[in-house]
Parts: sequence; C-alpha cells; structure tokens
Amino acid sequence: MESEAFEDMQKGGGALRTVKDLAAGAAGGMAQVLLGQPFDIVKVRLQTTTQYKSAAECATQIFKEGPMAFYKGTLTPLIGIGACVSVQFGAYHEARRRLEDLNKKKYADPALSYSQYYMAGAFAGLTNSVLSGPIEHVRIRLQAQPHGAGRLYSGPLDCVQKLGAHQGALRGLYRGQAVTLLREAQAYGTWFMAFEFMMNQDAKWNNVKREDLSAVKVAAYGGLAGEALWLSSYPFDVVKSKMQTDGFGADQKFSSMRDCFKKTYAIEGLGGFWKGIGPTLLRAMPVSAGTFVVVELAMRALG
Repeated sequence: MESEAFEDMQKGGGALRTVKDLAAGAAGGMAQVLLGQPFDIVKVRLQTTTQYKSAAECATQIFKEGPMAFYKGTLTPLIGIGACVSVQFGAYHEARRRLEDLNKKKYADPALSYSQYYMAGAFAGLTNSVLSGPIEHVRIRLQAQPHGAGRLYSGPLDCVQKLGAHQGALRGLYRGQAVTLLREAQAYGTWFMAFEFMMNQDAKWNNVKREDLSAVKVAAYGGLAGEALWLSSYPFDVVKSKMQTDGFGADQKFSSMRDCFKKTYAIEGLGGFWKGIGPTLLRAMPVSAGTFVVVELAMRALG
C-alpha cells in the first residue's frame, strides 16, 4: 500500500505536486485561524498575565470588550498562518518525498519509519518558523495589549513599526526565535507523525487505501494529532509568549530563552509552564481536525 502511494505521488510531477501541496496547506491554514482564533486569544492572555483566575473569567472579560474582541489581530494570522500552513505542508511533503526516494534506493521500499515522519514534520516546523516567528509575535502583542485608552498598537503595521523602533526591524520582529525553533520542530514533528500513524494503522487494519478513509476519520485523527502537538510542546509555547510580550529597555524582564525558563520556574513552578493548557487543548481538537480535513480533501480534489 505504501509502495502504491509512492508511485501515485511520483506521477504528479515535482513542481506541480509542490504547488498543489502549498495550495492545500493555504486552505487549511485559513480554516485553522477562523476556527482557533477565539481560543488562542484566551490562551495568550492566560500565558502572559496573572490577572485571570480561570479561562472562563478571561473569556468573559474579553467578551465585555465586544464579541469581535475574540478576533483581535485576526488579519495578520489569516494571511500569515495561511502562508505558514502552506509552507508546513509543502515542506513536509517535500521532505517526505526525499526520504521515500532515499529509502527506495537504499532498501527498495519507500515506506517511511515513524522516526522519519517525525523528521519530515520537524523539518516542516523549522522551515515554517521563518514566517511563524514574526507573524505570531505581532499577533500575540495585539492580543495581549490593554483595551481602550491603554491600547499600545493601532494595528499590525503600527505594531511592526514600533517593534522596529525599539530593537531594529529584524531583531524586534524575531524576538523569541530560538524558543520558536524548538517549539516548531517538536510540535510539528509530533503532529505529522501522530496523524500519519493513525491514518496508516486504520488503512492497514481495514485493508483499504488511505485516500478511501472517510472525512470523519480524517477529522478524528487530525484532532487527536492536535492534542499530541500541544502536550509535547506547550512549555516552549509559554516561554515564547512571555518573551514576545516582554517590555523593552528598562521594562524588559527576560534577557534570553534560558532566563525566561529560569524565572518562570522560580516564580510559578512547573505549573507556570502549563498555564492556559485547558483552552489550548479545547481549541486543538477542532482546529487540527479542520486543518487536516481541509488539506486532505483539497489534495484529493487537486489530484
């Protein structure tokens, strides 16, 4: 079955296949943002402030700012995350094809091991981090800023300009990039590996082709893969959020990723690395399910 999938994949042609992967990923990314943004703003505020006792209290306070407050900073991720997920899936499938080629030459069998699926996913995460680092930085600052008179940024462009004024364009936008690289590699290595494992096992157990699995099963396995993604990488995400909402100059609390880990543990203990995990896991199931369903169906439609 894996061999058939490999042969079918080769028929599409390298460049055309990559374009299709990117297009399907972009569709999945936009679905991801629209489904997940309300949960994400709650997560970011819980990670970066101590003023809320629970996710419910945080969501209530956001709602008081107006229902559309749950979509603060959405324009940046709608465009940016669409591009990020496009790159993720494009890079993942390219790495997967290269590894299958290598396996076929070396072992006459293109089937990937699950460690190779993880490697391909980690590569996708690292490739994606070039975009996701600055995009998420801007989104997080817009989500975490005070409401009303205390507002710091009028929109994404204003945020980018002010970050550049403080630390220079690249350094300002790429704050927290070291921990972003760690998070992306671990998160997407786990995400793709978990999804592929469940899809392959189901196809094997039921003796069917992978593409014949129903959209319901794709959604279920995609949702579970999303839970695995966050459980495997959440502490990195907390540190990233803290660093990307940190002040500048005399107001800066963390000098480095290591310093942020150290101070978070000293002040909040191990629990500090899991703040906001509840709404994150609640968000992960529908968002990851929707992403994989849209991408899988788009790829089937594109051929």
